Amino acid sequence: MADIVYRTEVPAFPVERIAWGAIWIGVFTFVAIWSVFGLLGEAIFATAANPNAAEPIRGMSAAMGIWATIVTIIAMYIAGRVTAHYGNLADRTGRIIHGMAMFGLSVLSVIIMVILSGTALSGVTGADGAAHTPYMITVFSDVGWIGFACLFLGWVAAMRGAAHGPLRRGQGSTTSTPNVRDIRPAA
Repeated sequence: MADIVYRTEVPAFPVERIAWGAIWIGVFTFVAIWSVFGLLGEAIFATAANPNAAEPIRGMSAAMGIWATIVTIIAMYIAGRVTAHYGNLADRTGRIIHGMAMFGLSVLSVIIMVILSGTALSGVTGADGAAHTPYMITVFSDVGWIGFACLFLGWVAAMRGAAHGPLRRGQGSTTSTPNVRDIRPAA
């Protein structure tokens, strides 16, 4: 006679607690990866600049923009995966929400770093109006477009990384031993 197998499932609730620890781990992961490889790119491309030229970083903006975009995508994807892993969430929507929170806090931390570095470098242009030259306006325009591309593609990468994070331990598997109950016939 055949054995009867009853399967029990642990219900996955769509609304779960927010794992702030996982979100902060993702933020620190992003900042660490982005800072290390961003500074590597800056060192590589700044070495190629000609300090004696009138416009020393003329060709650097495109190369640095591509580098910054690729580094941001990779760092956000990895940080999204880390956030989803430590969030230990059962559903994809919850993982994506955690990835979005991680993205927002990461952008806030980058803005704070840019403001602090801008304050430290504010004496570079001085009061002589050097910031209003066509060259500097082009540099600021390039930074704006590169920043937009980095943020948009980083946002998508953070959501994809979080969405592809692992399932909660013990979820998603119908053949695991704790969820299967074998009952033999009584007679």
